[in-house]
Parts: sequence; C-alpha cells; structure tokens
Amino acid sequence: MVKKQFEISSMTCAACARAVERSVKKLNGVIEAGVNLASERLNIEYDEEKLDIYQIIQAVEKAGYKAKEHTEVKEVHLPIAGMTCAACVRAVERSLKKLDGIESVSVNLATETAAIKYNPFQLRLSDIKEAIIKAGYQPLESKTENQTDNEKDRKEKEIKRLWHQFTLSAVFAIPLLYIAMGHMVGAPLPAFLTGHHNALNFALIQLILTIPIVIAGRKFYTVGFRTLFKGAPNMDSLIALGTSAAILYGLFAVYKIITGTPHEVEAYSMDLYFESAGVIITLISLGKYLEAVAKGRTSEAIKKLMGLAPKTAVLIKEGKEIEIPIEEVQVGDILLVKPGQKIPVDGEVIKGNTSVDESMLTGESIPVEKKEGDQVIGASINKTGSIQFRATKVGKDTVLSQIVKLVEEAQGSKAPIARLADIISGYFVPIVLIIAFISGAAWYFTGHSLIFSLTMLISVLVIACPCALGLATPTAIMVGTGKGAEYGVLIKSGTALETAHKVHTIVFDKTGTITEGRPEVTDIITANGISEEEILSLAASAEKGSEHPLGESIIRAAENKGIMLQDMETFNAIPGHGIEVTIEGRQVILGNKKLMDDRNVNIREFETVSDRLAMEGKTPMYVAEGNRLLGIIAVADVVKENSAKAIKKLHDLGIEVAMITGDHRRTAEAIARKVGIDRVFAEVLPEDKANEVKKLQEEGKKVAMVGDGINDAPALAQADVGIAIGSGTDIAMESADIVLMKSDLLDVVTALQLSRSTITNIKQNLFWAFFYNSAGIPLAAGVFYAFGGPKLNPMFAAAAMSFSSVSVLLNALRLKKFKPAK
Repeated sequence: MVKKQFEISSMTCAACARAVERSVKKLNGVIEAGVNLASERLNIEYDEEKLDIYQIIQAVEKAGYKAKEHTEVKEVHLPIAGMTCAACVRAVERSLKKLDGIESVSVNLATETAAIKYNPFQLRLSDIKEAIIKAGYQPLESKTENQTDNEKDRKEKEIKRLWHQFTLSAVFAIPLLYIAMGHMVGAPLPAFLTGHHNALNFALIQLILTIPIVIAGRKFYTVGFRTLFKGAPNMDSLIALGTSAAILYGLFAVYKIITGTPHEVEAYSMDLYFESAGVIITLISLGKYLEAVAKGRTSEAIKKLMGLAPKTAVLIKEGKEIEIPIEEVQVGDILLVKPGQKIPVDGEVIKGNTSVDESMLTGESIPVEKKEGDQVIGASINKTGSIQFRATKVGKDTVLSQIVKLVEEAQGSKAPIARLADIISGYFVPIVLIIAFISGAAWYFTGHSLIFSLTMLISVLVIACPCALGLATPTAIMVGTGKGAEYGVLIKSGTALETAHKVHTIVFDKTGTITEGRPEVTDIITANGISEEEILSLAASAEKGSEHPLGESIIRAAENKGIMLQDMETFNAIPGHGIEVTIEGRQVILGNKKLMDDRNVNIREFETVSDRLAMEGKTPMYVAEGNRLLGIIAVADVVKENSAKAIKKLHDLGIEVAMITGDHRRTAEAIARKVGIDRVFAEVLPEDKANEVKKLQEEGKKVAMVGDGINDAPALAQADVGIAIGSGTDIAMESADIVLMKSDLLDVVTALQLSRSTITNIKQNLFWAFFYNSAGIPLAAGVFYAFGGPKLNPMFAAAAMSFSSVSVLLNALRLKKFKPAK
C-alpha cells in the first residue's frame, strides 16, 4: 500500500471535490481517497500492484479536472549564456543527462534557459553548473523553486487573475447597472440611451457592456459547461446556467425590440436582464477574489515555518569557510554557525558551547544550552557562542521539514464531521438545478410572465452555490492545525483534531511524562553531627564507581553544589543491597535497610523517617561509616514543574485523569496524590499498557494516551487519541496522533482547547452554510413571495452567495486569535 498526494486544479466548490473523490474511488485498488478543497489536494492510499499514478490522473481528468503528483523533486530554471543553435541545446542536454540524479532536462534556445528536475539528495546545484561549463557554456544566476514555492506562486497568480477579472468586470458593470437601473431612481441619462425614447440604443449599449464582463468571467462558462456535460455539475455550472439564461433572454429581447410592435418594444426594453448577468459575474468575481485571499491566509502557518529555514550555510572545508546554498548541504558536512545566525540543518555539535533559541519550533521561550555531543535543530537561532556541528539530517529529513510535512498532511486531511457536508454537497447541485427549473416552470404555468419566472430560476441557480459547505471544515482545520504548530502542538489529522474534543479520560505515562524521567536527590537527613555537605561528598565519591541511576543522581547533586569528590581506594558492589567502599581510609557503606542490618548499623531512630520518605514515593538510601549511621539520602523521579497545574486545568475541562506506570503502587500513589491524579494503574508492564487503555474504552470512554512515543507506542496506538510528548522524534511522530514538541504537560491542555475551539468553529461554519442555503433557496424560489413576502433579485442572490463563502472563511480565520490558557 502507498500513500500519495496530488495537486488538483480547476476546483471551485464542494461539488468539484465530491466529483473528484467519486471518480477516484471507483478505481480498483483504492483504499482511501479524500479531497481538500481549501488546499486543493487529493490524498489517496492505494495498492500499487493494482493501480498506478497515470490511472489516478486519468480518473481526475475524467471528472473534468487536472491532477499533478505532489513530489519532492526539485526544479530549477537556469539561464544559460552562449547558446546560438540547436546543436548548443543538444550539447547542454547531453552533458546534464549524464549526471546521476537528473530526472529531466529541457533546454529552450529562444529563452536561453534550461528547465531541470533533479533529486537534491543525489546532486547539488553546483554539480549541474559545472556540467554546463564542461559543455562549453556559462550558467547564470539561477532561480530555484521547490514545490511549496511553486504552489505559492500559483496561488498568488490566481489571486492577481481574480482581481483583474473583478476590476475589468466592475469597469463595465458599474455603467451597465447605472444605465439599466438608473431610471428607477431618477438618475439622469442622455436621451439617446433612455429606454422610452431609444429602446434599441438602450438595449445594444447594455449588450456591448455585458460582453467584456462575460469574456472576463469566461472561466465560469468553460468549466461550468464542461462539468455539466460530464454529468458532474458544480458551482460554475450554476453561474453559467443562470447568467446564460439571462443573456439569452436579453438577446431574445433585443430581437423583439428590433422586430416587435411598439407595445412589445416598450415591454422588452424594461426587462433586458443584461445587468443581472453582468453584476452577478462581477459580484461573484469579487467573492472569489476575497475567498482566494482568505484561503491564502489560512495557510500562513506553513509559510511561516518555511520562512524559518536560512537560505545559506557556512561549510568548513579544508580549514576554509565556504558559504553555500542550503540546498547543497549534505549529511556529514561540518558547518559553522556564529552568534545571531540561524542553524541551517539538524546536526550534532562537535566544537564549541552556546545557547540556542528553539522557540520558533517548540514554543519554548528559554534558550537551550548546547555543548559538544548535543543535538541542534535546523532553523533555530544560535544566541551566544560560535559552534561547529556535523550535519545529520538535511532536506526533507530535518525536524523542520517533518513538521511542515505533518502540518501540510493535517491541513489536507478531513475530519469525520466533514462527511456530512461532503454527502450533502455531492447531491446539492443536481437538486438545486431541479428546484430552479421546477420553480421557474411553476411560476410560469401559474400565470406569471416569462420574465418573472426567469427571475426566480436565475435567483435559485445563483444563490445556491455550495462553496460555503465545502469550505466550512477544511479552512477551520487548516487554521487550527497551523495555530497548533505555532505553539509546538502538531496535530497529524483532522480526525485526531475532532476526536480530541470528545475525550473523557486522559491516561498519562508516569516516567518522563508526569515526572522528569531521571531521579534527583530530594532530601538529605543527617545524624551524629555530620553536615549535609560531608555526607553528600562521601556518598558521591562512593558512587563514582557505580553506574546505577540513583548513584548518578547523587553525583549530580554534589556537582551542582560545587562539592569536591574524594579519591576512592576500594569499591565493592553488593547486588540488591548497595555498595561498600574505602575513601581515604574511611569505610563507607551506602544502601538499603537490609545492608545496614547485615553490617550491624543501628538505624532504629531513622526508620520512621525512612518510611515517611518511601510513602512520598522516594527511595531512601542509608549512609554509614563502619557501624555508625551518618544519615539518609532520599532520591526520587521528581515531578515536572507544570504537571499539577496541567492536571488541574484538565479537571477544569471536565476530564478524568489517570496515570499508568510500572512502579510499585505505593510510589505511584504518592506521585498521584502530589499532582491530583484520579486513577492509578501501577506495576503495569510496558506490553500491558495498551490493555489498560482498552479496559477504559470498554467502559464507554473516549481515551487519550500521553506518553513518550517510544515504549508507549502500543498504548498510543490503542487510544482514541495518542499524544506523544517530547522532542518530536521520528518514532513519536509515527506512533501518535498529536505530537508535542516540548515536554510540557500544559501543551496537552492546549491541544484539547484547540480541538474544542476548532470543532466549535466548524460547527458554526456548517450552521451558517446550511442556514444560507436553507433560507436562501426558498426565498429565491419565491416561496415567501407566494405568501405576500419579498422576492429575491438575482443580483442580491449573487451578493448573498459570495458573502456566504467569505463569511465562513472569515469565521475560520478567527481561530488565528486562539491563545492557550495560562
């Protein structure tokens, strides 16, 4: 099974998306297919043994649209100097095609450019330029564009096209409306243009003004009629039919003015309908322009993420600093980053110390200290010192690229709530066509004029566009997932986004999720007049020879306090009990109660303290010299700073909180009491965590599991929503539905709040989309007019239709104001 993404062009409404989905799903081998109207992408999973991409593209084209596979191949348009004939072209092409990694080459002599597609992981741009030079020609400054840039340019061109279409239409529509309707409000007109005195001039000038508007909006007709004839009518079909009916009637009216009786001339000159067609196209063009601008704003998160990556990197080669384009960096390259510069790609520090601002990727405002051996993330900002690091991930493998990919996939996915809109919009346009013609015929056959009947027909066709339905869900998902990315909360799909708002119970893994994941010294209790510094010095010096995590925590505590460690002469590990060492002639033992009893150390006075520490979830370790007790050092996996606060906020949201751990029940319950956990699952083996989640689900609850995404992978997969907390590793991203880029439990609250806000927004959008169509169609069809109410002019219908789409988009954009609760 393979998953691929295709870019679909020429779609204008939900009916288009439905038509593409329907056509593709008919193919043998398709497992799942979904079209996102807002991002204009088809996401498809299929069996590659039964189906290939060409069949998928053909299926999309059969539905009346164009498809192009979304790939990671890079394209460059390289100007070349020195070419004079076809032989030059042949020479350049031949030279380039010899390179491994070249996908295709097309050299154009007229424009003196080479269009080259290549694999950036096999080939550098400098290699391509060198091959051209070897062929005897001069490559000039290149214009490299990846797929995202191409798409951005395409959308910007579309916005410009729609603006030009609207302005051109408006230039002719304003005088058209003034001439056609001005007499109704007493606006002055020259005598030769008035309908009463010069009906033919009056009609012809309106026709002449309408023609450029129709030409400007010709895409409505070409797409609309093409899809209509293919049996999959869309929004453009409704507009094309409605305005064509108005224009054809206008032409018929012109004919009657030329050939008819004086009474007919006067009647037809007052009802030409050219202004309705012209103003409808103009208003819808304005609506489509505003829609395109708003849609562009929904994907600003992707643009911001893409903008984080620096354009160049400083390569250390043979002791020299060489500035190269970011595209040319390869795994293993040694790169230099100075203070204030962005880190170009992911890597490992090999020289120097610094602090790095990773807030743009993780949302963590405090700079992170980096030293030799530490990992750095591409696009983060080097703050203080110069470092050299070895590139470990470049191109699409970097954390930034993975985040961008995750956000793009999420924005292209559908939430289950969208299915209702998809089903309705799939049948909507044909039903509207039927309603429109029935309403027109009904009014005509009940004794009303053809003009009146045509008004009703056109109004229904124009107001009933399902654009708002198609945009209601994907735009909110695009903004919501993009907003999450800004706060380091990566929501991988629309399904995860929707399911998260239904969660009843959240299960947290303890170690590394609620707690820091490594033990720390929490208490030092001294005896027999010894100081805390001395007992810590002895214990840390003794633990130098141990690799036990508890021992490491004691050494860290001593280092943090600046305590010098003493030389150890002998070391003896006693499995299950502790250690026995000699430090500068002193016999020191460190371990549990059993070891103290074996060495005849009197600990009776401290047993109560030891039991209390154990009840608090801490591990007490006795320290003695000979048979004299020096004190107790308690070690525990400390609770993260924001754990209790996050759990309180989850309770405020009405969510039950559980904790799952392999620790002893007493330790687990101590942690649970400290942070306010409702239910505790203790002494659970890693492989049994998924079963505990399943038991909760069997109670009828929607369960979210929060873990580190590695040893909790089965439980994350079993949960209704899996949330990986940590650094966004590959495994975490693979196993979870939501990835939190920093280890802060408050981000779990952020994810749920964002889910609830987004789903509320989607419901609002769907309500308004349904409301517009539910109220608009009866009004346009004349249902209210039949009972003495108003009737709808087609021009107002066009304005209402455009406003419905724009209002839904603007409502979705309100999500950009979302801020996590502090």
